[in-house]
Amino acid sequence: MSAVELKHNNLKILLLLGLLAHPAALVAQMSVAVTPSLPSPAPLGTPITWTATVSGANPGTLWYRFRIGPMGGDLHTVVDYGPKSSLIWGAIHEGAYVIEASARSLASGETAETTTPFRLTSLVTGDTPVVTPTAHPLVFVYSAPPCAAGSRMRAQFESPEGFVQHTPYKACNGQDSMNFYIGGMRPETQYTARHMVDTGGSLVNGPDVTLPTAATSVQPPPVTSLTPGKVPAVAGLLLQSPLFSPPIATDLNGNLVWYGPSDLSFLTRAYAGGTFLGLFEDGTQDPSQQFFREFDLAGITHAETNAARVNEQLAVMGVHPINAFHHEAVKLPGGGYLLLADSDRILTDVQGPGDVDVIGDTILVLDANLQVVWAWDAFDHLDPHRAALLGETCSGKASLACAPWHLAPTANDWLHGNSLQLTPDGNILYSVRHQDWVVKIDYQNGAGTGAILWRLGKDGDFQITSADPYPWFSHQHDANFEKDNTSLLLFDDGDTRQGIDPAAHSRGQVLKIDEQNRMATLILNADLGTYSAALGSAQKLVNGHYHFDSGFIADPSGSAKPYFSQAVEVNAAGEIVFGLQIGAQEYRSIRMRDLYTP
Repeated sequence: MSAVELKHNNLKILLLLGLLAHPAALVAQMSVAVTPSLPSPAPLGTPITWTATVSGANPGTLWYRFRIGPMGGDLHTVVDYGPKSSLIWGAIHEGAYVIEASARSLASGETAETTTPFRLTSLVTGDTPVVTPTAHPLVFVYSAPPCAAGSRMRAQFESPEGFVQHTPYKACNGQDSMNFYIGGMRPETQYTARHMVDTGGSLVNGPDVTLPTAATSVQPPPVTSLTPGKVPAVAGLLLQSPLFSPPIATDLNGNLVWYGPSDLSFLTRAYAGGTFLGLFEDGTQDPSQQFFREFDLAGITHAETNAARVNEQLAVMGVHPINAFHHEAVKLPGGGYLLLADSDRILTDVQGPGDVDVIGDTILVLDANLQVVWAWDAFDHLDPHRAALLGETCSGKASLACAPWHLAPTANDWLHGNSLQLTPDGNILYSVRHQDWVVKIDYQNGAGTGAILWRLGKDGDFQITSADPYPWFSHQHDANFEKDNTSLLLFDDGDTRQGIDPAAHSRGQVLKIDEQNRMATLILNADLGTYSAALGSAQKLVNGHYHFDSGFIADPSGSAKPYFSQAVEVNAAGEIVFGLQIGAQEYRSIRMRDLYTP
């Protein structure tokens, strides 16, 4: 072989070795494109579907992420990595935006991303306000001309009967139009809307604009008044989270004024400004299909992630994977989220002889970009030898009665947590239904160890002061401290007490908590007149009264819909002063002044 031929062969060998060292060079590099359903520019408030498509990817599952932000600003994660390749996006702020779509191959780990600019234009063309329908028949965009910098503006709308609602104020910058979602109106009714400018020294009203709402196919469940002729003057809307149907809001006569997305298992909370949290769980599907979401009045997603994506982050932290989110999602100050999830383990000779599948809870804290920053696993902090007090087990994976489990056909429902709260002192309050306990966890606004600080309830760490022969709550829901950090409010379903006294009713309770001396004093113990074996919520109203929801009442008549709920208001003496009976099971209900003010 000549020297020239030898050199040529050596070059070919070196080239081949280089390719083998970098196998990605043998295939086309993955790329992603994102396409809007409408071209830029588009009027603000328009829902736009963004669809990501991938080319050059290795075979296998692809996950997608969408981030959005103002041109030149930070991008915010709207939907974290998961199986959804499209996003319906809308915003009611004019200006230039950037939409980023990312794709990741689960097989190879290869990622690709692309960004696309998009401009939203003002709906105001002159000096007068305009009202524009959205895709939601009961939600409109109210748009007003710019107002002077240093001022602030809100929109007001009024029913034919004179019921007035307001949006929150927004700051004026003197350049951009002012836009507000208007929601909380009955179908096929004409409302009057106007804007109000607070200059710092006076209020200046804009002209009246008529706002006719359209018909809708969504129908609220039937409602019967428990207190005929009585309708409270405060908190005149009832936000409801029925099972097996979309979240709704009604007035206190039962008339529909809003409804939410149809793909949620239930709504958990409402937040100032008109956003809501909800989740989807289905034990027959894998963790990538289990999600939680923040969304607005028009149903537009603001934040969403799934259990499989969370599990990738938990693996890095050394935390056991979750199966799904369940029962609770809370928005934190600063934009993060507090979530309740579950996992299951096979335990041997712990909750019965031999191997038993046991479902436990995981508490998660996510930052504003949906990344896990803190996690708590009940298997690490609570004693699994203390089984569910009434022996609850799970079967039938399509049911919402239990959080999803996977390791055996049936499982012990050990804890069945159902509410979380970031307490005023920066820790976590956790309602553990099947232990008849409310537990306080050392969180310290993210610096805590997760240790159990105390357990409130029968056989817990507190003594109770009360003349009631069975003062302690059982199988409770929606435990929450008031701002004073000593008054604890909850809905006492009373399942354990009912087992002792079949005539017992569910109760609305407020307890004064002395943490230092481990004493609890029962200051409200309202008999709600009926027994709700599950579900329920508790809320203090601005007039000093309390709202309780009995969400799962058996119908003694044996009707085709065997369960109904009751939403009642009680005064400080525990007397029912207002109530509605609703022909549906309801996880929670929340009294609101308007859909912007929980």
